[in-house]
Amino acid sequence: MTAGRLAGAAPVALALGAGLLQAWSVAWPWGLELAPWLRRGEPAGWLQVASLAVAVSLLARSPHARALLLRALAFASAWLAAVFAWLYTSMHVYGGMAAPLAAAAVLLLALFLALDYALVAWLWWRWRPVAPWAAALAFAAAWTLAELARGVLWTGFPWGAGGYAQVEVLGGLAPWLGVYGLGALAALAAAWLALARGVAWLAGAAVVALAWGWPGSGAWLQAHLPQTTQPAGWLPVRLLQGAIPQDEKFDTERGIERALRWYGQALVRAAQTPQLAGGLVVAPETAIPLLPQDVPADYWAELAGAIRQGQAAVLMGLPLGSLAEGYTNSVVGWRPGAAPQGGPHAAARADYRYDKHHLVPFGEFVPPGFRWFVDLMVMPMGDFERGALPQRALDWGGQRIAPHVCYEDLFGEELAAAFREPAQAPTVLVNVSNIAWFGDGVAIDQHRGIARLRALELGRPMLRATNTGATAAIDHRGRVLAELPRGVPGELDAVVQGRQGLTPYARWASRWGLAPVAAVALLLWALALGAGARPRRVGP
Repeated sequence: MTAGRLAGAAPVALALGAGLLQAWSVAWPWGLELAPWLRRGEPAGWLQVASLAVAVSLLARSPHARALLLRALAFASAWLAAVFAWLYTSMHVYGGMAAPLAAAAVLLLALFLALDYALVAWLWWRWRPVAPWAAALAFAAAWTLAELARGVLWTGFPWGAGGYAQVEVLGGLAPWLGVYGLGALAALAAAWLALARGVAWLAGAAVVALAWGWPGSGAWLQAHLPQTTQPAGWLPVRLLQGAIPQDEKFDTERGIERALRWYGQALVRAAQTPQLAGGLVVAPETAIPLLPQDVPADYWAELAGAIRQGQAAVLMGLPLGSLAEGYTNSVVGWRPGAAPQGGPHAAARADYRYDKHHLVPFGEFVPPGFRWFVDLMVMPMGDFERGALPQRALDWGGQRIAPHVCYEDLFGEELAAAFREPAQAPTVLVNVSNIAWFGDGVAIDQHRGIARLRALELGRPMLRATNTGATAAIDHRGRVLAELPRGVPGELDAVVQGRQGLTPYARWASRWGLAPVAAVALLLWALALGAGARPRRVGP
């Protein structure tokens, strides 16, 4: 009996280990580096395929339904818990929640989201086609549907989706297929490695080895695919990183005073820098951690005067609103000559305004029935108003500049909404973030990878101004042009090329969102089942 229990536990333990590797493939978190296949902070597409192949093999060999569900839940929950383990830092270190409760919250969230994967794994296992190629195709379709469910249901939380691990390998296909398409191709390769036999397996393994084992495969793919966007001029930029510690950020005697001083001086200096003439200066999310009416009037007077007489436009994150009208997590902008006179409401009279649309549950709004959970944490949170989708871009320097806030860049289909009218589509994307809530860990690397994928999907440069990192300039091919060291104050100067025209992804996602991905996945699954599915006994 003991031997039997050990034999049954071994596949679950293996599934847990494969799930951890799946999480680490999105951004390798450890100091061990096996360049160029395993570099700290960088995606490892081959590791994602290999760990998923292990999971597929375990699922396919499940003797009964209970074993199948245990293995699927073990893999998916370990993967998801590890990929957003940084939530523990925000809840415990900065939120004041007791460590056991914070850890339990992360694990329960992972387990809840893992149910999507367990369900589709059971459906795939129950009616898996006999032919290996059809079974592999059915798995890729099932996996994609589970990824979509996680990214859409319950406000959506697609952080760490498998496609993000493929930016270096399959990134050239992102302008056509999007992140879920990349994940589907990786899942197909993993399933083939797990299910094929003989010569067919050798052929598939050779293709996988060439695509994922050759360091230059991603660059080759990008070079040989047609360009779908065109140059739209150059824009000099300066990205600001104040590095205000999160435990001081809302402290009136330390963080707030420091933020006002540092960002005020940096913005005034940048607005009047000749090298930035016709350019853009960006300060991160809640760079000013106060409502404008709570900031001294002379502060706005000096800032507005410098911008009005300067040569560069400014984008800056700060909260707006009042108790009567509601609050928004916003980005305001001023162009030279258009900045208003000073005064306590100068920010409210900004030349440009963007209000965050996709709000964070528990951070920017409280889901119904969860007020008790929020009360366990000691952090400044509230219910924000939601901005429209899409919102106009800032016209400046011959560019249409479209900002978004923090994790909004997880939702490519929402950013794509601004591309419905090609003549008004953004030419430059800007993300302002403050993920100091999550410490100085892998979340910073993961978020940079997300931004790289969005740049590829939409064929636009992505500028990132953050509080602690990763503050970076990324071109339309997803390449990091320049980046500041994390966790230290700094100003990053770069020149980026705006782009015009629409990628295929921007065309279909702007019109239909993620519906085409779901439709294709369902169609491919149906075709695979048509090749001959064999129902399995649903045992204990």
